[in-house]
Amino acid sequence: MRAAHPNERRVRARLAAAAIGILMLILLASFFRAQVVRGTAWALQSESNRLRVLPIPAPRGTVFDRYGEIVSDNVPSYSLSLFPAEVDSIAISLSRLQPYLSLSDERVEELVETFRSNRRFPLLVKANLTDEEVAAMAELRPEFPGAFLETRPRRRYIHGPALGHVLGYVGEVSPQELESPRFTDYERGMILGKDGLERQYEELLQGVQGIRYVEVDALRRVVGSFEGYAAAPAIPGEDLHLHLDLALQNYIHEIFPDSMRGAVVALNSEDGGILALYSAPSYDPSEFVGGISRDRWQALDTDPAEPLFNRAVMGRYPPASTWKLATAAIAMELGVLEPNEVMPVPCTGSFRFQNVTRRCWNPNGHGYQDLAGAVAQSCNVYFYQVGVRIGLERIVEEGTRLGFGEPCGVDLPRETSGEFPDGLDWWERRWNYRAAENEVLSIAIGQGPNDQTPLKMAQFYLALARGEGAPAPRLRRPIEGEELQPAWSLDLTEASTASLQESLRQVTASGTAFRSTLEHWELIGKTGTAQHDVMGDRLPHAWFAGMAGPFGSAPEIVVVVLVEEGDSGSSVAAPIAAKAADFHLRRKYGIPVDTIQTLGEHLDAGIPAPWAWERQNRPTPDDP
Repeated sequence: MRAAHPNERRVRARLAAAAIGILMLILLASFFRAQVVRGTAWALQSESNRLRVLPIPAPRGTVFDRYGEIVSDNVPSYSLSLFPAEVDSIAISLSRLQPYLSLSDERVEELVETFRSNRRFPLLVKANLTDEEVAAMAELRPEFPGAFLETRPRRRYIHGPALGHVLGYVGEVSPQELESPRFTDYERGMILGKDGLERQYEELLQGVQGIRYVEVDALRRVVGSFEGYAAAPAIPGEDLHLHLDLALQNYIHEIFPDSMRGAVVALNSEDGGILALYSAPSYDPSEFVGGISRDRWQALDTDPAEPLFNRAVMGRYPPASTWKLATAAIAMELGVLEPNEVMPVPCTGSFRFQNVTRRCWNPNGHGYQDLAGAVAQSCNVYFYQVGVRIGLERIVEEGTRLGFGEPCGVDLPRETSGEFPDGLDWWERRWNYRAAENEVLSIAIGQGPNDQTPLKMAQFYLALARGEGAPAPRLRRPIEGEELQPAWSLDLTEASTASLQESLRQVTASGTAFRSTLEHWELIGKTGTAQHDVMGDRLPHAWFAGMAGPFGSAPEIVVVVLVEEGDSGSSVAAPIAAKAADFHLRRKYGIPVDTIQTLGEHLDAGIPAPWAWERQNRPTPDDP
C-alpha cells in the first residue's frame, strides 16, 4: 500500500481542522441560543413542567337577616382532586381511591365521564372530606400520583329546611351553564347558585377566584406542601343583607302542619320587605353542598309532595274569598258600590242570574248585608250582585290593570304570573267558546279563571294595608340611594280604604276568623275556602290574608297563608297567620313570646281570655 504524500496529508489535516472548527462554531452558536437567547423560554417551560397552576375558590358572600343574624356563611373544608392525565390513568386512580373515599361504582363512572368530556382541568373527586379521609390521603399520598388535597370554602346553611326555598342551593357549574352568556367567565369546577337567592344574586355572592402553584415531580406527584403557595389571593363575594326576620321564618317552619302542603308570606307594611317566605314541604340545601347523589336527587325530584316546588312564588291557586276585597275595591273605584250600601237582593242561600244559579256557602243565607257584614260572613250572594254591577268586561279590564295576570317582581328566580283573563276573547282562545255575562259570578268570589300565587295576594293586601301603592316584595334590603317605585296602586280614596279595612276588622271581631284574635295586637283579614276539584273528591284549599299591628295604629305586618286541601281558612290558615304575626310583633316590641297566643288556643286550653270579652262588650261611638 502506497503511503500518502506529505502535502496531501497536510491538506487533509487542514480540511479536518476546518470541519471541526465549523462544527465547534455551530455547537457554540447552539449553546448560545439555548443558554442565552432562549434561556428564559426554557426556564419557563421547566417551571411549567414543575409547577401546576390551580385556582383558589373565593368564599361566597355571607347572608344576614334584618337583625344581623347569619343566615348562610362558609366554613373551611378539604377536597381531593386529580391532575389531568390519560383517561385510563384517571380511571385506575379513581378505582384505587374508592375504598378510602367511599366512592360508589356509579360515582366513579360519573367522574370518568366528567373528565372525558373536558381533560384540561383538574378533576374534583370529592369535596368536604371527613377528618379520617384527610388523614388517609395525607398518609397515602405517595401511592396516588396526580392526587392533591386543597382547602375550599364550603357553603353552610345553618337553618336547614326552614330556608330551603329562600336561599336555594349551590352546585358545580354545568356544561350547559358554561355555554350561557351569563357565565362566560366561569370555568369547570366552579361553584355557583342553582336556585333561590344563591341564583338571583350569583354575581354579587361569587367573588373572584385566586391563583396558587403546587410543585410536582416527573410522576405528577405533589412535592412539598399540598397547599402550594398563592400567587393571587381570592377575593370574597359581597355580603347580602335581607329584610328577612330569621326567627320568624324558623317559627313558621315549626308551626306549619307537618303533613300538609302550602305557603306563608309575611311582608313589612312600611316598605314591602319580605319578613318571611315559606313553602311546605321544603328541603335542606345542605344536601346539595359538595354534590348531591343521583339517588337523593331522584327522590326529591319525583316526590309527589314536590319539596323542590316553591309554592309561595310559583304555586297558583284560586284565591277564593280573599279576592272579594279586590272585587269591592274595583267596584268602589268604578263608583258602583258605596261602603255602607246594602244589596237589594237578600242572601237566602243562592242567587240566580241569566238562567244560572250560584249558591252561598251558607244554605240558610245571611239576609241583607252591607259590605262589612258581607266580608265578615263571607257572603257569596252579596258579591255576586257586586260582580253583576261591575260587569264581566269591566272586572276583567280592572283586574288586568291591577296586575293580577302579572308577576310581582320579587327578587327570586322563576316567579310565576297569576292567571287572569286579559280580555273577553280569553275564553275563546283558551276554551273555544264565547264568554257569557254570568262568568262574572265566579270571578267576583275568587273562583273560575282566576289563579294567584300567595305572594301576589300578599302584595294586594299590602296595598290595602298601606292605603297607597305597594312596592314589589323584596328579600334584599336596598343599598344606599336605591329607590323602589310602587308597583301596585289601587287608586282608592281614604274613605274607601278605611271602609275595606273596617270590613276586614269585622272578620276577626265577629266573623269567620273570630278564634284567631290576639291579646296585644289587632289582627284583621279575610278567610277563604277555594274549590279546586270539579269532581269534589278533594278538600278545598284554605286561605287567610290579613294584617296586624298595635291597636289604633297602622298595620305593621301583612301575612298570607295558603294550606293545600286545608278545608277551612278559619280553622287552619287563620291561626297560622295570627301566630306568625303575634310572634314577630312580640319580638319587635320586647314582649315575651307565649305558646298560647290566639283566642282559640285560650278556649281550647281552658285559659281565661278577659281581653277578648272586654273588646266584645266595649261600647261603640254610636251607643248611648
